[in-house]
Amino acid sequence: MRKDHCSGSVHFHLLCRFLFAFSVLSSVSLVFWSQSSASCIDEAALNPEKRNESFHLLAFPSALNQLSFSAKPPRRLLKVALFVKRWPHRNLAGGLERHALTLHLALARRGHEIHVFTTKSNATFPRHNDGAMSFHQTPPSPAGYLNQGLAWEQFQTENATGRPFDVIHSESVGLLHGRARNISNLAASWHGIAYETIHSDVVQDLLRGPDEPRRPTITERLSKVIEEVKFFPHYAHHVATSDHVGDVLKRIYMIPEERVHIVVNGVDESIYRPDRKMREEFRRKVGVPDRASLVIGLAGRLVKDKGHPLMFEALKQVFGEEERFRRDAFVLVAGDGPWGNRYKELGRNIIVLGPLEQSELAKFYNSLDVYLNPTLRAQGLDHTFIEAMLSGVAIAGTRFASITGSLIVGSDVGYTFLPTVESLKESLHKIMKDGKQVLSKKGEVARSRALRLFTATKMAAAYERLFLCISKEPAVKDNIDYCRYPLPWDSGKLK
Repeated sequence: MRKDHCSGSVHFHLLCRFLFAFSVLSSVSLVFWSQSSASCIDEAALNPEKRNESFHLLAFPSALNQLSFSAKPPRRLLKVALFVKRWPHRNLAGGLERHALTLHLALARRGHEIHVFTTKSNATFPRHNDGAMSFHQTPPSPAGYLNQGLAWEQFQTENATGRPFDVIHSESVGLLHGRARNISNLAASWHGIAYETIHSDVVQDLLRGPDEPRRPTITERLSKVIEEVKFFPHYAHHVATSDHVGDVLKRIYMIPEERVHIVVNGVDESIYRPDRKMREEFRRKVGVPDRASLVIGLAGRLVKDKGHPLMFEALKQVFGEEERFRRDAFVLVAGDGPWGNRYKELGRNIIVLGPLEQSELAKFYNSLDVYLNPTLRAQGLDHTFIEAMLSGVAIAGTRFASITGSLIVGSDVGYTFLPTVESLKESLHKIMKDGKQVLSKKGEVARSRALRLFTATKMAAAYERLFLCISKEPAVKDNIDYCRYPLPWDSGKLK
């Protein structure tokens, strides 16, 4: 029995090494593909400035955020049905829920009629006075998910009342694939897929302590990937929220390219912006001394799979080994979770703020020299990176494909590290060595990139044109083909 156990362990570690290598190779190939394809797009038929010709929107291979759509609302306004498991309540929301709020609030403000099908909450349901948004709430299913039967009944009732829906939008599997089948005007946005999580599982197993039991997740995860490959084609259109996921959906999940569209996440650029006054006021308020030469920020859920044990150990070591860190570096921690109390053990250089409201979060980012996200989850495109970038702050993150493929695309934007204590410490030393002037320059480059790609305005405009193209009504209406780019009122430039 001991021999079998050892054999199984050896096989498992071989599998882990294979999957880790495969993930790294995928990441490298994605970066190469992104750079080469971007060059081709600039020089080939997709550049209407050079070729003076339009192209079909669904054939565009890169993020639609790169295109310059009109800032004015379209002549045709849509009736949109959104299926989402939960609607965000104040600061208690994950990335998917925040994406749903930011996107559909922006669409409503542009004049579209938005109907949200979601679960009832015990908390007071938030009011949104901007635009035409209607909420259809149902009690959750026994498992806590959106009750598909009740939500679908409400949808059918509204669909039969007056004007039918032009477009159906499912945030992840908000609308399950069985009901999504054969609906041509439906798009599902993916914020994380099972294939991505394999890389995360491998990393977390390699970081597992000697007395910590192994979680039997690898086999389960592979089964989940196979399940997704089977049912994803039931959704007519797929919106990837990062360049990496778009590539995986096409290559690994084998979904036809014309049904996969990339619209990277965006956040409200009117809230997250540089403000020198905010910077000084917030530092004084939370107790950062004037002598501080480096202020690092952490934000989000302070839990294990977000990399906080790794971050804790790296900070513990650099503060213990380097006098300069102890004297001049301070870390602000915004968020909620068990590692908040652990960080307090590291002493006066760590200031734990707890969860912050959006207005305070904007001040938090402004107070930083660099924002660091040590996540061990290789899923989606984390909003906190984008919030920091729009605030003009340099960023540092784990070297996962979604991060290096869309966000930290070069050293001029920020820093990347392997999910190990040593690699994270190297980045911390590099950040300290570079100093404020270099960090400030990186922050400027990060903001410039975020303004081009990651604003709520850019995201909403991209979704709006996609929805107009795939809507139930013919794409060509009033002599306007919404599936062509550019239209006369578009600028027609690639960013």
